[in-house]
Amino acid sequence: MLSERMLSMVVRQCSDGYLKLSPTDELRMPEPTPGKKYMLYMHVPFCERLCPYCSFNRFPFKEERAVPYFKNMRKEMLMLKDLGYDFESVYIGGGTPTIMIDELCETIDLARDTFPSIKEVSSETNPNHLIPEYVEKLEGRVQRLSVGVQSFDDGLLKQMDRYEKYGSGAEIIERIKYASPHFVSMNADMIFNFPAQTTDILINDIERVVESGASQTTFYPLMASPAVEKSLAATVGKVDYNREQQYYEIISSLLTEGENAPFEFGSAWTFNRKAAGAQPTGSGNEAMIDEYVVNYEEYPAIGSGGITYLGKNLYVNTFSVSDYNAAIEAGNMSLMGKTSFTLRDRMRYRFMMQLFGLRLDKKAFKRDFGTTVDRGLPAEMAFMRLNGAFATDNDEELTLTPKGRYLTVVMMRQFFIGVNDLRDQARAALTGEERTLIFGE
Repeated sequence: MLSERMLSMVVRQCSDGYLKLSPTDELRMPEPTPGKKYMLYMHVPFCERLCPYCSFNRFPFKEERAVPYFKNMRKEMLMLKDLGYDFESVYIGGGTPTIMIDELCETIDLARDTFPSIKEVSSETNPNHLIPEYVEKLEGRVQRLSVGVQSFDDGLLKQMDRYEKYGSGAEIIERIKYASPHFVSMNADMIFNFPAQTTDILINDIERVVESGASQTTFYPLMASPAVEKSLAATVGKVDYNREQQYYEIISSLLTEGENAPFEFGSAWTFNRKAAGAQPTGSGNEAMIDEYVVNYEEYPAIGSGGITYLGKNLYVNTFSVSDYNAAIEAGNMSLMGKTSFTLRDRMRYRFMMQLFGLRLDKKAFKRDFGTTVDRGLPAEMAFMRLNGAFATDNDEELTLTPKGRYLTVVMMRQFFIGVNDLRDQARAALTGEERTLIFGE
């Protein structure tokens, strides 16, 4: 699709322009803006197995590396308290946050004690941790648990080197069925457009999601960022974006269309189940969609590899666990680089994130940026209108047509590829054993 290719190229060029790290000697994050609501992101960079498609900061798990890390992450959390931060929401990503369940629980308990405004905690996990020993400890501490499934197809799981460690598709379904009732929201993280994924495999994945009882599912398009392009090609094959729209339309149709559709849109690629007892969109449940950046435009991040966005600045924490530990133990934060957004960059970011969340508030846009979205982003608005992206386009808001949702997926895909390139810039600074663990000899 011509519009997809044009949009991909433009977003890639924009991302290349403003997602460039410069060194920083800042030892602490900026203080919070009074009255602003923030979310806290925590990063746990340890995995039992490194997946070929993942660009996040992650290292092979070793207990002697992880124990001091969790301790220092708790120290860094207290530094944010000293700066004056409070949080309504916590998102714990990785890596695999549940890699050491007792350390994770201690960290969550400290967060709740330190920041009494916390209403919800979201955490990522892997299917092999959906067992009583883990679920019983997480229940009540975590409201939204997001399990990395990627696919229920055994062939694809073997290609991704996940079958042996995390189990077959049938085993994963049973574990989700067991764990789902213990959480306010259980999200099944899926990936679509794998090179070896046929339409039959995709449809089977969608049917298995419905069968699993997951209250939410997120279908990400496969993102071939520079860091993982070679490993992807060597393991699952070369990515073909030409069929991405077809696959997205299959997912959207089977999950949300028809009188008895099991799910509804929570964001452009997140779907909330419409089951008995589930809260409908608009009730507040949408606050727990997977991409926290929709509801919290600014957020500090703690942990090695965390990415912070505050004001006009984006900060990246060191990707070195040893350097991270040293910084925290010296009483500093671990900021190693930053990039600053222009006013236009910030308007583009708001435009993309709010459309990804399915509604752009025009009045809030004008209040925050001092101009209308039409005057601030004339080319972007013209492109989206020309391509029939808006279902609602009035003085109050923008909402999306089906084509507009797909174009937003394209924007987000290219933006996250740009963020992954930012991670590559930080990862390039690794030396010694840590560099060998990631890049090999």
